Amino acid sequence: VLFMINNKMKTLSDKYPTKMAVTSEIINLKAILNLPKPTEAFMSDLHGEYDAFQHLIRTGAGNLRQKINELFSGEMTPETMQAFAFLVYYPTERLALKHQALSENELNQWYLTTFKRMIDLLKFVSTKYTRSKVRKAMAPDFVYITEELMYGDVANVDKKRYFQEITATIIELGQADALIIATSHTIQRLVVDQWHIIGDIYDRGPHPDLIVDQLTQLPAVDVQWGNHDILWFGAASGSELCLLNLLRICARYNNLAIIEETYGIDLSNLVRFAAQHYQANPAFMPVEDPNQGPLTRAEKLKISQVQQALAIMQFKLELTVIKRHPEFNMDHRLLLSQVDFKRRILHLNGQEYPLENTCFQLVDPENPEALTAEESQIIADLLAAFTRCQKLRKHLTFLIDHGSMYRIYNQNLLFHGCLPVDAEGHFLTLTLANQHYAGKQLLDFFDQQIRSSFNHPLHQANLSTDLLWYLWTGPLSPLFGKNAMTTFERYFCPDPETHVETKNAYYSLRHDADFIQQLLSEFNLSPETGHILNGHTPVKKGHDPIMANRQMIVIDGGFSKAYHHTTGIGGFTLLYNSYGMQLVTHQPFTTKADAIANMKDIISTRRVIDQVSQRQRVSQTNIGAAIKTEIEQLQTLLTIQPDH
Repeated sequence: VLFMINNKMKTLSDKYPTKMAVTSEIINLKAILNLPKPTEAFMSDLHGEYDAFQHLIRTGAGNLRQKINELFSGEMTPETMQAFAFLVYYPTERLALKHQALSENELNQWYLTTFKRMIDLLKFVSTKYTRSKVRKAMAPDFVYITEELMYGDVANVDKKRYFQEITATIIELGQADALIIATSHTIQRLVVDQWHIIGDIYDRGPHPDLIVDQLTQLPAVDVQWGNHDILWFGAASGSELCLLNLLRICARYNNLAIIEETYGIDLSNLVRFAAQHYQANPAFMPVEDPNQGPLTRAEKLKISQVQQALAIMQFKLELTVIKRHPEFNMDHRLLLSQVDFKRRILHLNGQEYPLENTCFQLVDPENPEALTAEESQIIADLLAAFTRCQKLRKHLTFLIDHGSMYRIYNQNLLFHGCLPVDAEGHFLTLTLANQHYAGKQLLDFFDQQIRSSFNHPLHQANLSTDLLWYLWTGPLSPLFGKNAMTTFERYFCPDPETHVETKNAYYSLRHDADFIQQLLSEFNLSPETGHILNGHTPVKKGHDPIMANRQMIVIDGGFSKAYHHTTGIGGFTLLYNSYGMQLVTHQPFTTKADAIANMKDIISTRRVIDQVSQRQRVSQTNIGAAIKTEIEQLQTLLTIQPDH
């Protein structure tokens, strides 16, 4: 610790070599503490829906339109404000439409009006930040011009012609569009300071890869891992079961293109193998996206065959891993070994259930966990491809480096799923190698195991890799939160009582304020002022996402198209600014082209959750705490630093 302190002081001394330099920085940091708290935005369960996600990033989850309304109300009509907002959201596309609609003289006049409005809006969204931070958000090519227009007194008689010449020359040199585009992007970056993604970027939707690419461009972002993200971590770390689950889900949602086209992983051997051994099966038909057009009969057959092949390999390997780890307490999920193959009956919980739509032709009734030689080779080849894919590794490394099982930030506790508890609210304990993990320790343990497995990918059985699969489906997984994942039963058992997945008691107790305050105390947060923010469970129609005296908020509103019928909306975003918290409800997003052409936004309603009596300052935030620590160190440095 002493070494770290000395090293930190040495770094500060090099950065601020004189008393005057130290003094100036202390003045700067103390001033920053009194700025208003910047805006944070929270989203969850994006599930590959890139276009909807990008729209919310561009709009600041509706915050940008609210700023435009505040600034220009009374100066612009609602229609003009809407057109201006979409110019800021989609500058390249909206400028192309302007070029088609206006003559050269009309366009030049429009540029002059638009420049002023852009600069006024940039000033307005910059008020919470230092000039240095605003400069860093600007496109380097336009920093000088933008700062002159922002901070100069345009009404000053002595400089009036100076500013007129700047704007006229911008137009004359053909840089007007580039300036508008650059300024729009700067505004987008500043309207929300910190983005929190509370899990499940991957699976179901077509472009999680583009979401990750977008996240890398944001100035400040953190991710709390979800159960679907864990499948991808697991596959890249060498987990055969995570790999098979991942591919099966991609097949089910007709999304194998992300494997083949986005990440360049060859599935041809798998497709060929599936076509040789499996036939059409109604239980394995893909879920179709109506926006992508219907699949052909041949496409449905191919996907059905691939899904069957993956499911059977998955069920076989589940037997192996569950038997390998009796401490997982998952013997009740040894389903393939509980099948009477002659009678087509499943023995489950002391009862017999008839099976239909079975595809067990490659299962040995005497040794149901045994893979065929061809199955083993297919798994080995796919696993090698996943662990060696550089593009996938790059995306997942970003999520590992910027992610965690949970995060504590500004008195908010963020995690994707749950904390496993019993009916009385006591933490349930996972015991491995005589070590006991519960509550916060359980999340910390899984966090370490994920990083260990990902940073040391193996092609063999090991506890860390198997624990990634346990996080997907285990009864004490904080990312799953149920007693069982009934995938097998949903494929083969028509009796709906076998499909029931009993949720952990957390999901009923989270309505209770005393329980939530107990959890906040477990993480050393204030029971009175803290909040818990979760994703994972889509909030169904008629249910309230705000619980426990407004201290528990579930922000999974069904971003994925697959959940729109369940939630009746297109997702939630939580905004937290210096005035408090608002939950924003979104309408389902159609397409980017529709949004641009028809200027259709997706913001439905805003609901105030928590409103402070006195505006919050940077000094009250996590960033403020770090600044105060640095001020203390600088004050110590001030006593020993030379005058010159």
